[in-house]
Amino acid sequence: EGQLVASGGGLVQAGGSLRLSCDASRFRFDDYVIGWFRQAPGKEREGIACIGGSDGNTYYTDSGEGRFTISSDTAKKNVYLQMNTLKPEDTAVYYCGAHRLPLVLPRGWADFGSWGQGTQVTVSS
Repeated sequence: EGQLVASGGGLVQAGGSLRLSCDASRFRFDDYVIGWFRQAPGKEREGIACIGGSDGNTYYTDSGEGRFTISSDTAKKNVYLQMNTLKPEDTAVYYCGAHRLPLVLPRGWADFGSWGQGTQVTVSS
């Protein structure tokens, strides 16, 4: 396996939506959990949501619950993050990461890896 490739970021007004994509095609999808994270300037990277490659089970942190939805296309080995009702505080670089099964949450959020370059999301007020 190599790195994951995140895309789909951009500039959006507050209240708008974006859909991020994560290309996980280099991974044995069934053996991993793929997660979305973000890092705002001056802050640590934080987990948002993750999804099991084999079972499609989803998990959200407080940052992702409610306005964000994670999903996957197992045929394409892509993972998506639908972000609605965006707020200026959602401005960050968004990354996708991988964790080989098994994954135990919440401590497992710290053990994701295979980061790519991320995609910038900027929400204007």
